[in-house]
Amino acid sequence: MIERDKFQIGRAALLRGLDFGRRGSAALPLIATILFFAVGATAAATNDLSNAEIQGRQLAQQLLGQCPAENFTNTGVMIIRDAKGNRAEFLLTCKIITAPTNWMSIYETAKTNSNGFASGARLKIVHADNQPDVYTWNNSYSFDSTPVASGMGEVKWSGTQWTHPFPGSDFWAVDLGLEFFHWPQQKLLKKVVRSSRGCSVLESMNPDPATNGYSRVVSWIDSESGGIIHAEAYDAKGKLLKEYDTKKLRKVNGQWQLEEMEIRNVQTGSRTRLEFDLKKE
Repeated sequence: MIERDKFQIGRAALLRGLDFGRRGSAALPLIATILFFAVGATAAATNDLSNAEIQGRQLAQQLLGQCPAENFTNTGVMIIRDAKGNRAEFLLTCKIITAPTNWMSIYETAKTNSNGFASGARLKIVHADNQPDVYTWNNSYSFDSTPVASGMGEVKWSGTQWTHPFPGSDFWAVDLGLEFFHWPQQKLLKKVVRSSRGCSVLESMNPDPATNGYSRVVSWIDSESGGIIHAEAYDAKGKLLKEYDTKKLRKVNGQWQLEEMEIRNVQTGSRTRLEFDLKKE
């Protein structure tokens, strides 16, 4: 059984695995709780919300407040399989860069052509307290600084194009940025045990879902570490669209780290797996 005090899968863990540290206390600080309810009151008075909604908002704010303790780079591969079993594989580099007022997560893919030239896509997400995440996308990123093709340079947005797949995979920008925790409707559904872990089940509702977007995301969150171990995303019609799972863990230098995770599109039959290169002890 996994040691309870070593299991970490916050949103930065998509980049660096399970060895994820947060600035400040592991629990939501009292001052953050006070600030949360003060700010949240502008959207809806707490006396208009059920206990499950209040607890859901508090948990979502706690998850968004997680911040990595240091810079980190991890490498691996992204493997995409469609419904017919066709496979595409990309090299993957994931980075965390911290700053005093925010932190940045960067995802880069590369595929080498017959001439040995590696190019791919880059997604940069800037996270700041009490601010919308800012996404910068480049779908023709060159690893040797060669100019990109005309019209294929960087674009920047804040949550308006988050259904864009990265890059052609089952991961959307919203999946990598956990944008659904920013939605105004959050509700704690129940507490259960999953994969031998005590979990809080959080429902995030999109008040205005796009036709091709998510209307609802349900996340199983480890009650002690605040990490997501399973998630389900539903389309605009309320039908299950995707499932996310942590698949493999490995203990490295006394810490459990994420070795493999997978997201599946249950409607198309495609799936994308991220496999990280972990140094063995």
